[in-house]
Amino acid sequence: MTSPCTPRSGASKRAARRLRKAIVVLGLLVQTNAALAYRPFDSTDADVARAGEAEIELGPFHYLREGSSRFVQVPAVVANFGLSGERELVIEGRHEVALDPEPDQPRSALVDNAVSIKQVLRNGVLQDAAGPSVATEYGVLLPSTDGGGSGFSVAGIVSQRGSAGSVHLNGALMRTREHEPGVFLGTILEGPIAWPVRPVAEIFTQRISETARTDSLLVGAIWRARDGLSFDVGLRSARVADEAVHEVRLGFTIAFAIGNKGGTP
Repeated sequence: MTSPCTPRSGASKRAARRLRKAIVVLGLLVQTNAALAYRPFDSTDADVARAGEAEIELGPFHYLREGSSRFVQVPAVVANFGLSGERELVIEGRHEVALDPEPDQPRSALVDNAVSIKQVLRNGVLQDAAGPSVATEYGVLLPSTDGGGSGFSVAGIVSQRGSAGSVHLNGALMRTREHEPGVFLGTILEGPIAWPVRPVAEIFTQRISETARTDSLLVGAIWRARDGLSFDVGLRSARVADEAVHEVRLGFTIAFAIGNKGGTP
C-alpha cells in the first residue's frame, strides 16, 4: 500500500538518477515471470511476490495538481521482493519536482519513502485456493528529504475474485511523519482477470488527526502485455477539505527471478 502523503522535501537528484539506472539494468538482465500489476492504486491486494522473485512497479511519469500547486513525479517506485513463508519486502519512494515552487519551497524532493513487510494470513483465491485471500502489512514511514520525521502503519487486506472481477478491501492505522494518528479505508475494483485490458477503479478515504478528511476516486485500466509485464493508467480526483487534487498516473510492472525460489532469503 502506498504510504501516506507527506510535506514536500529537499533535493536528491543523484539518488533518483541512480535508482532509475538500477531499475533499467534489472529489467534488461533478469528473466520475467507471471505477475499482476497493482499500480496505479494507493491500496493493495492480499497477495505477495513468490519467494525468489521480485516485482518492480515503476511510474516513470505522474502529474499532480494540489490546489494551485503543480508537481511531477519522475519516477515513483515500489519494489516488492518475495520471501519465504508467504511474505514480501516492500520498498517504495517518489522523486517529486515542483513545477512552480514557492520561494521557501525546494524544487526537488524524495517523498513517501517507506519500507514494509506484507504477510499472507490466509491462502485464498489469489493463491489458487478457495475463498478470500487475507493479508497484513506492517510499514515504517521513512523521513523525507526535507527533514520530516518517521512514522509507521499497520494494514489489513482482504481480496476476493470471481468471473465478473476482483475486489480488494484495505484498512490501515498509522502514525504519520508529523507524529499524528491516522486511519485509511480503501477499496479497489477490477474487471475480469481474463481480459487483456481490464477497467479498474479505487475509492479511499483518509483522516489524519484533526485535519481535514481526504476523499479520493481513481479510474483507469491495466493492460497485461504478456506474462511478467503490465502497463497501467490512472486518473485520480480527490478533495482535501475545500482543496481539489487531480492526478495522472502512467506506469508499468515487471516481474523477474532474483534467486532460488525455494530457498530461504
